[in-house]
Amino acid sequence: MDQKEFFIADDGIRIHMKLDYPAAFTEKGQKYPLMIIFHGFTGHMEEDHIVAVAHTANEAGFVALRAEMYGHGLSGGTFREHTLLKWISNALAVIDYARDLPYVSDLYLCGHSQGGLLTMLVGAMEQDRLRAILPLSPAWMIPEIARKGEILGIPFDPVEIPAQLDAGDGLFLGENYIRTAQVIEVEPSILRFKKPVLLVHGSADLSVPVHYSEKAAALYPDARLVIVPGDTHCYDYHLEAVTEAVRAFLEEMKNQK
Repeated sequence: MDQKEFFIADDGIRIHMKLDYPAAFTEKGQKYPLMIIFHGFTGHMEEDHIVAVAHTANEAGFVALRAEMYGHGLSGGTFREHTLLKWISNALAVIDYARDLPYVSDLYLCGHSQGGLLTMLVGAMEQDRLRAILPLSPAWMIPEIARKGEILGIPFDPVEIPAQLDAGDGLFLGENYIRTAQVIEVEPSILRFKKPVLLVHGSADLSVPVHYSEKAAALYPDARLVIVPGDTHCYDYHLEAVTEAVRAFLEEMKNQK
């Protein structure tokens, strides 16, 4: 058994998930650490950087659980109706599922871009259940820019919020995404999380400037930051540097047990 694909339910919404197992995996009394991996805005679980991180976790002896959030990939809901609050609800359901697997020892949470923001928010809520979190290029400026009146480089009136915004590629973002994002405060969640954190960010990221990860690393009590020189938001040039940083961090965590 090397992979399992399935759905779980969260308040009537189907969440698409895949479990990727390490070599020689067995459920016969053996315990494994498990890392949950979330994609970003408009993303899905089969993106190169998501799959690469999952495979890296497997190589480090971890089970990897990839999950697609509301309105993305094969999960339920529509993109237009997705919000950060719905993603949080989905993430909590995924964690509940993972922690009940009989072969799981420790839980880790990893997410890219908006999934990195999700990891920061949910990490604070679930830190008693988590060993560490790994926000990759975390888009934790989303609430900040939503309050100022900008999403995806598109300006809007932050008080008289439009019914929808054009997100490109035929996708439209509904007003409730903006309304909920405007009231989310990320910094308290960062300060609340006391366990180990790995942040990875490309220095040439035009979607989420690297200084957001630099600021987060300064705020977290126990964080390390790996900046990948010259790389982009989705690590188009040096994905191997990202996976090496993830592998080193996971192996360090395992060796501390």
